[in-house]
Amino acid sequence: MFDSDEPKISGKEYHIACGPGDVAHYVILPGDPDRTPKISSYWDAVTFKASHREYVTHTGKYKGKDISCTSTGIGGPSLSIAVEELFRIGARTFIRVGTTGAIQEQINVGDLIISSGAVRLDGASKAYVRQEYPAFADLEVTFALIEAAEGLGLPYHVGVTASTDSFYAGQGRPCFNGYDQSWMATLIPDLKKAGVLNFEMESATLFTLTRLYGGRAGAITAVIAQRETGQFKADAGLEGAIRVGNEAVRILSEWDALKERKKKKYVYPSLFSQV
Repeated sequence: MFDSDEPKISGKEYHIACGPGDVAHYVILPGDPDRTPKISSYWDAVTFKASHREYVTHTGKYKGKDISCTSTGIGGPSLSIAVEELFRIGARTFIRVGTTGAIQEQINVGDLIISSGAVRLDGASKAYVRQEYPAFADLEVTFALIEAAEGLGLPYHVGVTASTDSFYAGQGRPCFNGYDQSWMATLIPDLKKAGVLNFEMESATLFTLTRLYGGRAGAITAVIAQRETGQFKADAGLEGAIRVGNEAVRILSEWDALKERKKKKYVYPSLFSQV
C-alpha cells in the first residue's frame, strides 16, 4: 500500500524502511552508512533492522539501555527525511555523531566538538520555518554529551557550529575551474569573528526539526580537518565521538528515569542530590 502524502510500503516508512517498534526512543544519527555498524559494535546486543538508500538502521542494547542508530547520508535534506520518518515511528531523542572541520586555531585535529547551536546556512531547515528561528541543541542532550566526554577523558569544545548543505562553495573551499563568488572570501573570517567553531552539514536541520516537533537533539563531531592550518586526517577522533554518543544515550536514559521517579519535567543540578 502506498500513500503519496505519507508514503509507506507494507507499513514501513518509505525511505528508512522501518516501522513502529523497529527503533528505540533514543537514536544516534551518523551520516555515513558504514558508521552504523561501527557505532553498534559497542553495544551489548544488536539487531539489523533495515538498509535502504543511505539509511541503515540497527537497534539494540547499550549497557542495558534501548538504543538505535540510523545513518542519514550527507547534508540536511537527507537528514530531514530520516528525522521525519523516525519521529513517525516513535523516536524522540537524537544525537548526531559525525565529522567536522574546525575554523578556530585552538582546536586540534582529533578533538571533539559538542554543538550548542548552529548557524543555519543550510537549505533544508528553511523549508520548515523562517530563517530567524534559532537552531539550538537540547540542554539535557548537550550536558549528557559533556558528561560522557568528561567521563571518557576526551578533549572537547562546546560552541556554535555552522551548518551548510554545500561541502565546497558553502564552506569556502575552492570550486571547479576556480569558480567563486565575492562572499566566499569573507565567509570563514566573518564566522571566526563571531566565535563559530566549525563547519559541518547536518546539525542546523536536526536542531530545527527536533525543536519544532517536540523532540530533543544534540551533536558531537570529530575534528578531521583544521581549516586554518590545512591539516587533515580522515576519521581522526571518530572513535571517541562514537563512544561519547553511546555513553550519552546511557546517561540520558538514566536521567529520564530519574525525572520519571521524581515526577519532574527537566533535569536540574539539585535533582541529583535528591536521589
